[in-house]
Amino acid sequence: MTRAILALAAAAVAVTAVPASAKTYVCTKWDNGVCLSMKRVKGTPPYDVGYKFGPNYSYTTYSDIPQPVVTYYHLGDTGRYVYDNGYLYEVDPTTFAVTKVIDTWQH
Repeated sequence: MTRAILALAAAAVAVTAVPASAKTYVCTKWDNGVCLSMKRVKGTPPYDVGYKFGPNYSYTTYSDIPQPVVTYYHLGDTGRYVYDNGYLYEVDPTTFAVTKVIDTWQH
């Protein structure tokens, strides 16, 4: 039980350490200052279609994308992707612009 409380406390601290524009979770149940339950807040992704990451951005490798996401969205190993904050951005390899935004927490 102590480990579970410590894990939840660490998760709460990690969520509060993220910049305000990137927060996608809120605590829904507290007990003595410890977050016991969190939920994802609906909102707009930090980047939208057309945003350009550029040629020097450190893109997410295909093997680092969770396999269920790869399978569900039929992702190819030749594409460029950015996986950040629960969103997967598909990037055009020639223009470096986002062509598709996928909310991976939705499913």
